Amino acid sequence: MNLRFPKLFWVCSIAFLLLPKYIFSQSVTFGGGKFEVGLALGPMFFLGDLGGNRGIGKTFIKDVDLPLTKVNKGFFVNVYPNEWLGFRLSANQGELEGDDAQAKNQGGAERFRLYRNLKFRSVLWDAYTGVEIYPTVFFEEYDGLAKKLRPYGFLGVGVFHFNPKGEYIAPDGKRMWVELKPLRLEGQGMAEYPDRKEYALTQVMIPMGFGFKYYLQENFFIGLEVMHRKTFTDYIDDVSKKYIDPRYFDVYLTPQQAQWARQLAYRENLYNPSVNRRYINTQRGDPKENDAYFSGLLRMGWRLNGANTPNGRAKRQLRCPVFY
Repeated sequence: MNLRFPKLFWVCSIAFLLLPKYIFSQSVTFGGGKFEVGLALGPMFFLGDLGGNRGIGKTFIKDVDLPLTKVNKGFFVNVYPNEWLGFRLSANQGELEGDDAQAKNQGGAERFRLYRNLKFRSVLWDAYTGVEIYPTVFFEEYDGLAKKLRPYGFLGVGVFHFNPKGEYIAPDGKRMWVELKPLRLEGQGMAEYPDRKEYALTQVMIPMGFGFKYYLQENFFIGLEVMHRKTFTDYIDDVSKKYIDPRYFDVYLTPQQAQWARQLAYRENLYNPSVNRRYINTQRGDPKENDAYFSGLLRMGWRLNGANTPNGRAKRQLRCPVFY
């Protein structure tokens, strides 16, 4: 994955802000289809093993940790062969974070997550393509786009890239964020744990969501959208299965990595230094549920051509008269 993506994002964002002015002044058209470009901004939320609220961990919004909300930034291009059907290509950048310290102890099952005391964060990039369906188009009573509200549903396919890091506390108290995948904290790739394969940092995901667009003008809209990403990995937070025997860290890792791994694999003793229990082969995460993430987005975009945009009207005015 190109690590210069954030710079690319801002270059594209500035280009999209300037593009409509250029388009309308230069009378650029795209043939019979209708094109839109736009920007998206809003909160991004992690759904995984770490953190959560009261009771046993649940899927979707029940275990959202609002204090760990991060920002999703994105841009998109839409193509509409007709008004009820659209195809979208989008790229986004955000950050995910999970922390067991967010599980406030209320006497329920959440206290086990609090004692576990694991945390992670990861910068995330994703890109996807998919289909938008606008069912209310068939019931619209007038032509044009201005002042129209259009709800829609979305389904697509995409890829995302992540790289989980954990916070290591050195003996002198200094804190640093360490990449977790190379440490094999749950025995990934170790011969002693043949069922635990190393995971890839770039994975496939299924984006699905809904939203609405409101056209303030024929060529400009704003909208709100909720986009959920279903993934096929349980390792976005590097937590999934059971604790392993820490002696294997010395076999597979460098001395420095082994030192980091012992602390980042098991942190209950950092929460309570008096803890002394057998933890090897006990539950660390929940492998029955894959991780996921979702975002709520404020979107704005520009219609670049079409019959009712300034470009479209100018094009009609330049046509030669037709006599019947």
